[in-house]
Amino acid sequence: MQAIGLSFVDWTIIIVYFAFVLGIGWYLRKFTTNEEDFFLAGRKNSSWVAGIAFLSANLGALELLGMTGNTFKYGMYVAHFYWIGAIPAMLFLGVYMMPFYYSSKIKSVPGYLKLRFDEKTRVLNGIAFAIMTLLVSGINLYAMALVLHTFIGWNWDISMWISAITVAAYVGLSGLMSAIFTEIIQFFLIWFGLFLVSILGILEIGSVKEIMTRINELNSQVSFTTLWSTSSNPNLNGMFVNWGGIVLGLGFVLSFGYWTTDFLVIQRAFSAKNLRSARMTPIIASFFKMALPFIVILAGLIAIVLSKEPHSGFKLLHDGGHINYDSALPLLIARYYPSGLVGLGVTALLAGFMAGQAGNISAFNTVWTYDIYKSVLNKKASDSHLLWMGRASTVVGVIISLGTAYWAKSFPSIMDYMQAIFSWVNAPLFATMLLGMFIWWITPNGAFWGLVAGMSSSFAMYMAVKFHWFNESIITMSHVQSDMAANFWRAWWAWVICAGVTVIISLFTKKRKKDELVGLVKGLTEENYDSHLPFLKRPEFYAVISLIVLIALNIMFW
Repeated sequence: MQAIGLSFVDWTIIIVYFAFVLGIGWYLRKFTTNEEDFFLAGRKNSSWVAGIAFLSANLGALELLGMTGNTFKYGMYVAHFYWIGAIPAMLFLGVYMMPFYYSSKIKSVPGYLKLRFDEKTRVLNGIAFAIMTLLVSGINLYAMALVLHTFIGWNWDISMWISAITVAAYVGLSGLMSAIFTEIIQFFLIWFGLFLVSILGILEIGSVKEIMTRINELNSQVSFTTLWSTSSNPNLNGMFVNWGGIVLGLGFVLSFGYWTTDFLVIQRAFSAKNLRSARMTPIIASFFKMALPFIVILAGLIAIVLSKEPHSGFKLLHDGGHINYDSALPLLIARYYPSGLVGLGVTALLAGFMAGQAGNISAFNTVWTYDIYKSVLNKKASDSHLLWMGRASTVVGVIISLGTAYWAKSFPSIMDYMQAIFSWVNAPLFATMLLGMFIWWITPNGAFWGLVAGMSSSFAMYMAVKFHWFNESIITMSHVQSDMAANFWRAWWAWVICAGVTVIISLFTKKRKKDELVGLVKGLTEENYDSHLPFLKRPEFYAVISLIVLIALNIMFW
């Protein structure tokens, strides 16, 4: 494939960025003196620092390449992933769940499972999360390689190894501390480097209204420009999913499963300096999350219009005879940005992928070190040994991620791949967390076997549809076939199965005493946090504002 090409100025911007990131890791190494500095950044961050890092850790390949590519494939329905598929869960985490997480002084989400249930439930989740994190980590490596491959012309192997070595170096040097520091820089790089794509696309085509009009003219049977008005009939929208799949599968199970239990993002809130800052972390992030569709969704819609315009010369890449939807955003950058600005755009993309990759690796090294290694393999490990293990597992995690990157490359869209993974792990885990945090009589055995049933049933449903053991309409309750609809509904059924098995087994197994669960279960814990603050300064007030903005956006694009 012919490389798009970079000028000397473009190269300079990219090289300076890589050198700067590695320099930060080296500089912060001297401040990383113990395991709490490495794994929790010393618990010193403000709500704004933690909030920006919280969202930046999520701004990986899925958010940038995946969402733009999926908008090209499915239309504006992809915005559901940002709005109903994120904001309610982020607010719920900040208002209701963060007090239990933060106050228990745990170092990871599986650590909460040990305190609430037992060691075997913690280890089960730790192993599942570690595997999932490495699979997702591979996506970010693949995306970084795609950009280097597209713009510079390097082959896939060199591109992936360069990306992997950089992330392993700066996360390995100072852990979460350098990850958060660089994530904040990367956050602003992403906004400044990519927002111009949408603006220049609008200027070329005419207006946002003109973009919507042209897309509607391309396909009058299926809507690519609405959010809810066509959700009663899956045949009428690009994702071929009805409102039930959106609300139950995405809005409830996948969304809450990710934002309230995935240690990748929650680890950033754990780094906050106090409980109020920890609670504000996801709430602050929610406002930025709602704005992201104006970069990625709009870019995807612009790509649709250009690809159907005979004289535009815009065409997505093809790999192995299949359309590579994830190439939409890099190709738009190459189309619109002049020399010098291309370097900024490429750096913004690489910054996003490195933020996502660093988030996954820092979460993996924490869960591996505390919830698997110390919990099972070396219970008497010293703090200095755990610090060493954290650095060693960072390198090993990146190496394994290289293998998963090649698997991610085989999928037509990384978004489909990601949602499949989340439905295996996060969907049933959310059922376990929700029941355990709000119902005191849920037992350790109930939680463990419910989690086993939920994860295994979700994976079994995925394999059954993939290898045509039965038709996916059994899962989706619709005769219209869609990978994304299958992901939504599979997540819902995994949640139902996990919750059902957990409740049934809990009714017949030994319950823990109530006094053992103080601080871990709502109703048994005194809730006087932030009561000294006026309402206008409480996290609940800002959560209400965020919710009002969310409702307004959904009505606006109905």
